[in-house]
Amino acid sequence: MRRTTAVLVWVLALAANAAAQEFPSKPVHLVVPFPPELQDRWGQPVIVENKPGSTIGPEYVVKSAPDGYTLMIISSTPLVTLPHLQKVPYDVLKDLVGVTQTTLLTYAFVVNPATGIGSIQDLIARAKKEPGRLNYASAGNGSGQHLYVELLKSAADMNLTHVPYKGAAPALQAVLAGEPGMMLDVTVAVMPHVKAGKLRALMVTGSAPLEQLPGAVPFDSLFPGLGIPGWHGIFATGGTPKQILDKLAADIRAVLALPAVTSRFRELGVEPAGVSGEEFNAIVRRDYARWGEIIRANKLRAD
Repeated sequence: MRRTTAVLVWVLALAANAAAQEFPSKPVHLVVPFPPELQDRWGQPVIVENKPGSTIGPEYVVKSAPDGYTLMIISSTPLVTLPHLQKVPYDVLKDLVGVTQTTLLTYAFVVNPATGIGSIQDLIARAKKEPGRLNYASAGNGSGQHLYVELLKSAADMNLTHVPYKGAAPALQAVLAGEPGMMLDVTVAVMPHVKAGKLRALMVTGSAPLEQLPGAVPFDSLFPGLGIPGWHGIFATGGTPKQILDKLAADIRAVLALPAVTSRFRELGVEPAGVSGEEFNAIVRRDYARWGEIIRANKLRAD
């Protein structure tokens, strides 16, 4: 996740260098809701502000002037799921506006080879034969890792027992140690362990196979129409003028199409997106509604 965000900041820097003189004409604040390695590059300075915490970054942005000079890079989960799990001090659909979706974010469902589970079909069959006896780890109640597995459980009509940890890193270490025996995590985190033979990838949360994880079945091929892709996106304060949003989106999309950028993202297991602002905001509204239905139906909660 950190490496993906660092590349996104690089994309913003490149896009800004291509921008016309009228915008930007002063330093731009880039709010990041998790602490990555970042570089400051722009025709005007990019002031990178790390605001750790799922609600702190968005709250900072919604309180900023709607002029395009305060932007936020964020993944989908905090925006489209968290408001359904707890009270947040803003309205995602009114107080923020999407500039562009930058990447599709793929998660992978992995198991420790010691489980003896060789495919997603094996997992489903065993979970139905031994309901509740298979444990899966997550970064905590209400995390993306938790919610996607609950979606899988519901789609496959199987019973797995959730074991929440305080963060993705300790959850992954527990799975590598063999108990719990499985989890879902971002591909960039699990790929090295899959390649080393320490984990086995059964499924990815996209609509197409992932070259970096051969053999992992796309969720949509198992359960057509039920998949909800993860993503990274860039947001501005609600009420930012359309001409500024359009300019930012066009510059960023042009850079996302560069071969060097595309190649770097794919090394991290993500696909550049670069959709228009209108398309992105429609995606946000769709995912917000779909996750709300899943969370309410499964009576999920956050820590």
